[in-house]
Amino acid sequence: MGSIRQKQINAIKQMLNLNQPITKLTPSEPVWKVLIYDKTGQDIISPLFSVKELRELGVTLFVQLHSDRDPIPEVPAIYFCSPSDENLVRISQDFQKGVYDFYHLNFISPITRQKLEDLASAAIVTNSVANIQKVYDQYVNYISLEDDMCILKHQKSDNISYYAINKGDIKDTEMDNILDSIVDSLFSVFVTLGTVPIIRSPKGNAAELVSKKLDKKLRENLFDARNNLFHADAQSGNFNFQRPLLIILDRNIDMATPLHHTWTYQALAHDLLSLSLNRVIIEESTASGGVRAKNRSCELDSNDKFWATYKGSPFPTVAEAIQEELEQYKTSEEDVKKLKSSMGIDGESDIAMSLVTDNTAKITSAVNSLPQLLEKKRLIDMHTSVATAVLNSIKHRKLDTFFELEEKIMSKTQGIEKQVFDLICDPDAGNPEDKLRLFIIFYICTSHISETELNKYENALTDAGCDLYALKYIKRWKSYTKLASNPNHYEGAGTRTVSMFSKLVSQGSSFVMEGVKNLVVKRHNLPVTRIVDHLMELKNSQEMEEYHYLDPKQLKSTEIPKNRSPFQDAFVFIIGGGNYIEYQNLVDYAKQKTTAGNTKRITYGASTLNNAQQFLKQLGSLGQEL
Repeated sequence: MGSIRQKQINAIKQMLNLNQPITKLTPSEPVWKVLIYDKTGQDIISPLFSVKELRELGVTLFVQLHSDRDPIPEVPAIYFCSPSDENLVRISQDFQKGVYDFYHLNFISPITRQKLEDLASAAIVTNSVANIQKVYDQYVNYISLEDDMCILKHQKSDNISYYAINKGDIKDTEMDNILDSIVDSLFSVFVTLGTVPIIRSPKGNAAELVSKKLDKKLRENLFDARNNLFHADAQSGNFNFQRPLLIILDRNIDMATPLHHTWTYQALAHDLLSLSLNRVIIEESTASGGVRAKNRSCELDSNDKFWATYKGSPFPTVAEAIQEELEQYKTSEEDVKKLKSSMGIDGESDIAMSLVTDNTAKITSAVNSLPQLLEKKRLIDMHTSVATAVLNSIKHRKLDTFFELEEKIMSKTQGIEKQVFDLICDPDAGNPEDKLRLFIIFYICTSHISETELNKYENALTDAGCDLYALKYIKRWKSYTKLASNPNHYEGAGTRTVSMFSKLVSQGSSFVMEGVKNLVVKRHNLPVTRIVDHLMELKNSQEMEEYHYLDPKQLKSTEIPKNRSPFQDAFVFIIGGGNYIEYQNLVDYAKQKTTAGNTKRITYGASTLNNAQQFLKQLGSLGQEL
C-alpha cells in the first residue's frame, strides 16, 4: 500500500513543482514561487515540511489566504486551500486587484461544477482568465502525522468530534454534513494511495453510514470512464489480492482506552503536554530565580531518529536511552576537545581547525562530525526537556499508581474495589480529572455495581472535586451498548510495571535508571486491535458476522469470497476520535504478526485525535444535555 505520509508528500511536492511530475531530469534549481494557503492547507503542510524544506522546493514566501498581501509581479502564485465559499470570494478579490501574474489554483478537495463556473465568471469579469495557469483538485484532504497514521482535521475539528456526532439535538442535515466530510477525506486518502479498499464495518452506527456512503462514492468513480481516479489500480486487474482492508469503527466500541492513563512516550506527550501536529510547547523557567517562564516549541517527528525509535517505548526505557545518548555525546565531545588541544587550538576557533584538515584523516572526520554533534546535542536537550516535563507530571500526580490500577481493572483482577475507592479518596494523588478517568474505566469494565456502591463512589468523587456530568453520560451509554453484556471486552494485561515506576519516581528528576531492562510488560490487545486481528485473519466468530463486507469493485458484494487469503494491509479508521494508545497497540500487533516473508502493515486513522482531558470534556458536555 505504501506509506500514506510519503505519498502525500510526493503529491504536494508535485503541486509545488507547478503540477509537473518530478523526475531525474527536473532541474536542480527550482522555480521560485509564492504559496498561499488557508488554515486547512496549513494544517496539512506543517507536519510534512519544515521551512527549510519548503525553501528547497522554491517557496520564497508562504502566507495565509485571508491576510493582507502585497502584489508580487512575475512570480507564480500557488494557492492551496479548500473550495469553501469564503475562500473563493477571497480568490476572486485577488483577481480583481491583480495581486499576482500567474495563478495555480489547487483545491484540497474537489471543487464542484457550480463553484468552478462562479470562479470562471469572476475571472472573466476581472479580465484575468489569461493569468490562471491551472486549476487542480488535489485530493489530499487529511493530515499525515506518521508514516502509518493520519487524522482528518485539526482546526475546526469540533465539527466532527465525538460530541458533535453524539449530541442529543443533532439535526439530520448536520449529521449528513459530518458523514459527507468524513467520506470526502477517506476518499482522498485512497486516491492518494492509488488503491481501492475492501470495506468492513459493524452494523447500526455512524461507521455503517460512512462505509456505505464511501462504497457508493468509490463505485461511482470506478464506473465513470472519464473521471476514474484509480486507473493505475484498475490496470492491475480486478483480482489484485494485495488490496487493503479498510476497517471503519465507531468510538463507542471502546470508551475506556481514550481515558486510560498511559506510559509510552508519545502517548504521555499527548496526554500531559498536549502534543498537537507533532509539536509540544514546554514552559521552561529562566535560570534567574525562575521568575518568567519562556515557552519552547519542540518538533517531534520522524526526522528525529531518537523519537522515531522510542516514541512507542515505556517511559522508563526512554529516560534510560536519553541517559545513554548523553554519555555518548560527552565522549564524542571529549574526543574533539582532546584533538583541538593536542594541535594547540584553544577555544572555539573552528577556522584554524579547518586550515589543517589535510593533516590526518582523524582531524577530517572530527571536523565532519561537528555538525552532526551539534544536532545531536540539540535533540538530547530537547528530549531532556520533554521527558523532564513528563516526569514532573507523573511525580506530581502519582500517575504511575493510576496506570497500574487501570491495567488491573482492564485485566479483570478481582477484589480491587477498595484500591479504587482509596485512590479516589487520596488527597495527594492526581487531580479530579485523573480520579474521574479511573472511576469511569472501573465502571465500564465492571459488569455490575449496586446502587449503594455507586452512591458511595459518587460521593467520594464529588468530595474530590469531580464534575460528574461525564459519568452521567457514560451511565446512559452503558445501558444502551452491547458492551455491558460482554464485559470481557478487554484482554488480560500484565501489571509488572510496579518496580519500574517506583524506581523512576524515587530517583527524583535525574534520569538515573536501575534494573529496567529485566522488567517485562505483557502485551495485550485492546478491543480495536482484537477486531482488526479477527477481520484481517478472517477468523469466523459470531461477532464478526455482524460486520458488513463491501467491495466497490464488485457489482454485488455482500459475501466474503470463500477462498480469500488473510489481508496483509489494513487501514483502521475510528469515527469520533482516536488516540496514541490505540495507535501504539496496533503498531505492536503488526510487528508481532510480521514473520519471515510475511509483512503486516496497519495504518491508523481517526476523525480527530483527543487526549483524555479533551475527551472527558466532550463526555461532560453530553452529560449536561441529558
